Amino acid sequence: MTVSPTPTTAEELRGAGLRVTAARVALLETVRDGDHLGVEAIATGVRDRVGHISLQAVYEALHALTAAGLVRRIEPAGHPARFEGRVGDNHHHIVCRSCGTVADVDCAVGDAPCLTASDDRGFRIDEAEVVYWGICPDCSTGHSS
Repeated sequence: MTVSPTPTTAEELRGAGLRVTAARVALLETVRDGDHLGVEAIATGVRDRVGHISLQAVYEALHALTAAGLVRRIEPAGHPARFEGRVGDNHHHIVCRSCGTVADVDCAVGDAPCLTASDDRGFRIDEAEVVYWGICPDCSTGHSS
């Protein structure tokens, strides 16, 4: 049995119908190496890899990568958008009410949508977005001392 080699970032971009640029490669790799990064952190990571890039170019590339399904945008209520490279599975997020840390939570059910609406209003539901809220261990420790 032969194992297919993992595609390069450039091959993934091409496969999604996107033009391959150094900035897009650096952006996708920055998001995948990070943990629910905001736009400023992504811009810093891209600049560390390829030099100058405008914030507008970062926003445009994030939009293209999100539309292509290579990056996932999450926007917990009251918090700026964050981006992650974990796509194509049915997972959720937990957000700390104190510091805003975001972490992945695997879906207990597994298949999307993992919740059943009490009334689907005629919609064909294919996804449910679940965000758990609480206090992270670091903030819990800080509050108890």
